[in-house]
Amino acid sequence: MPAQILSFIEKFFRTLKILPKYPKKISKEKLQKLPVKFYDGAIHFINTEEAAREAIAEITGESVLGFDTESKPAFFKGEKYLPSILQIATATGVYIFQLTKIGQLKFLKPIFEREDFLKVGIAIRDDVLKLRDIENFKPAGFRDISDLSKSLGIEQTGMRNLAGIFLKCRISKTSQVTDWSQENLTTKQLIYAATDAWISRELYLEIKKYIP
Repeated sequence: MPAQILSFIEKFFRTLKILPKYPKKISKEKLQKLPVKFYDGAIHFINTEEAAREAIAEITGESVLGFDTESKPAFFKGEKYLPSILQIATATGVYIFQLTKIGQLKFLKPIFEREDFLKVGIAIRDDVLKLRDIENFKPAGFRDISDLSKSLGIEQTGMRNLAGIFLKCRISKTSQVTDWSQENLTTKQLIYAATDAWISRELYLEIKKYIP
């Protein structure tokens, strides 16, 4: 069926509010039975200023960007670390910026401050606050997927639960508490980081179907 017809049908059903129903929450048992998904597309690890310039040029052709950061884990009270990497997901790939290697935010600030580049993520306010601790900027165009899901009456707004509810999949968090500040990240870390940004973008696109 042609894409234009599919788009028309989707808009028609959205108008009638008879898109597929979604549950308000999902049990741990149901979540565990869902298939695990990892991002298996192109991952671009950006750790030089030249690569950062090229990546930004590619990213600026996008309108919706999945967004996330990872920091070195803190285990003691009062311990705090700034983000080590920043992940941006597009329709064709995920870019993972190693911030200490690319001059921190100097290439990324223009994207952060533009309303027409939509940055979407879970608890994205926390990411923005941490990034502003590195270098201040005027955030624009950031959207929190948790807030969107709450507007639909969803009771569980964490990434794992939302992925289960809307995308019918389960994501692994086994690599979350690892050292993101190390110079050479493992393949497992890169896939984990890419998955978080990719899932954020996919969730936003799916949830937006239900919002007028």
